[in-house]
Amino acid sequence: MTADRYWPGDDETKPAPPPLRRIQALVNTVERPDGADRLADPADARPWLVANELLAPSSELTAADLETVTRTRESLRALLVNNGGGPPPAPDTLAPLRQIAAAAAVRTSIGRDGAVAVTVDGDDVTSRLAGLLLAVRDAQRDGSWSLLKACGNDECRWAFYDASRNHGGLWCDMATCGNKLKNREFRARRRAGTTVRTGATPAQRPAHPSR
Repeated sequence: MTADRYWPGDDETKPAPPPLRRIQALVNTVERPDGADRLADPADARPWLVANELLAPSSELTAADLETVTRTRESLRALLVNNGGGPPPAPDTLAPLRQIAAAAAVRTSIGRDGAVAVTVDGDDVTSRLAGLLLAVRDAQRDGSWSLLKACGNDECRWAFYDASRNHGGLWCDMATCGNKLKNREFRARRRAGTTVRTGATPAQRPAHPSR
């Protein structure tokens, strides 16, 4: 992927509020199931990680660092699948997050007004990823975490923020993933001999035109 290529994650149609936006951005660095991966090439990954504060500008990006980031990405995606009504993540899926939590040096401080602040000491990639875990913790406390979801289409799993009135959103985009899954279920019922109410078939659209 070249640096000047348009990336859907740069222009989210269902953006999360900060700081959850950083988690959404990380999860959406790959287009599933077999699309481009923004972190596959270290030359592309490094400027993105620096811009998103996951790598210090003066730091070298090692292969181990990049593996840690991509494993963390998929652990976070599993949490978002659960937020969207999917199964809870398996213990081994959470292992990268647990490793980051165990390695992080956390500092607690008291402000002049008595406010308690929790920060992560360190400037390496693992410490910066631990900062995302603090963002998850804060969002879990204020209720916004459950609204950051992964698309219900298991071939997609794009992260989106559910700002709908009833918070019942399931798809990153209803016109693509939503209709695709409904059509798949419709065909499955027909194969099973189940009577269904027919309707107009949605027009074919390119996959994820704008998310």
